[in-house]
Amino acid sequence: MSQKANSAPRITLLGGTGYVGRAIARQLVERHAGSGRIVVPTRRLSHGAALRPLPTVELVEADVFDAERLPQLLAGSDAVVNLIAILHGTTSQFARTHVELPRRIAAACQQAKVRRLVHLSSLGVGPGAPSNYLRSKTEGEAVLQAAGLDLTMLRPSVIFGAEDRFLNLFAELQAVAPVVPLAGSGSRYQPVWVEDVARAVLACLDRPETIGQVYECTGPNVYTLGELARLAGGWAGHARPQIPLPEGIGRLQARVMQMLPGPTLMSLDNIDSMKTPNIASGKVPGLVALGIVPTALEAVAPGYLAPGQGRARYDRFRAGRP
Repeated sequence: MSQKANSAPRITLLGGTGYVGRAIARQLVERHAGSGRIVVPTRRLSHGAALRPLPTVELVEADVFDAERLPQLLAGSDAVVNLIAILHGTTSQFARTHVELPRRIAAACQQAKVRRLVHLSSLGVGPGAPSNYLRSKTEGEAVLQAAGLDLTMLRPSVIFGAEDRFLNLFAELQAVAPVVPLAGSGSRYQPVWVEDVARAVLACLDRPETIGQVYECTGPNVYTLGELARLAGGWAGHARPQIPLPEGIGRLQARVMQMLPGPTLMSLDNIDSMKTPNIASGKVPGLVALGIVPTALEAVAPGYLAPGQGRARYDRFRAGRP
């Protein structure tokens, strides 16, 4: 990592209030033993409440989409980590988040004279990607690669951890539903632990030889979506039968879900993304090249999905129990 002489590192985490960002922030604090600064911009300071106890984290209320404010946020940084992404949205929302924002980040880095950038992309990017999510991620990568920065890109599979909205969602659904109608049940994933992704980010910041490289972040095993749903339900203590849905019915289900109030659980674009296996291509290095032994799903997920653990510890409050 580029670092000024006789000074502790200053790292700006864009998207640092999410659960991946929180894991990175914790590891950075531990790594630098309370020295340096970790700057986390957020639109609302309340979003960063979980980061407040960390001694060297500085929460800054700001809109990172503000092209004038962004260079000010990055000024003085030794490195920038971009984690900002969306899974659901319109074509224009995907373009704004995954293409226009990286373009603004690159311009702000150049203006603020910050060369080092680590960018979290996604598996499945590439020409002819089937979904708006993957196409916008592909275009965002190209924007950053053309910017002339000291860039490293990480492409994770689906990321699991105690606060994830993937395995936890399947566990929560099976707690209330007698059966699980599942679109894309045969789609393949290679889930990676959030702490391993955080370690990968830190390894990239530590190692100048990672500049210009792309790394795939995956766990050691491949699963179908149906297998993951079954495991999540079983570990949470309420596995339910599955009804695999043909694509046409799955798309109808997703269309209905998109119209429901509240957070989107499944969208048509998600269905399209499932057409590309979310597994390592083997064409670029993986976590092992960064000195990280990938953690197996079975070593972590049962511990936080078990009744009374992880997100499940809030179940009694949702039910109105003390």
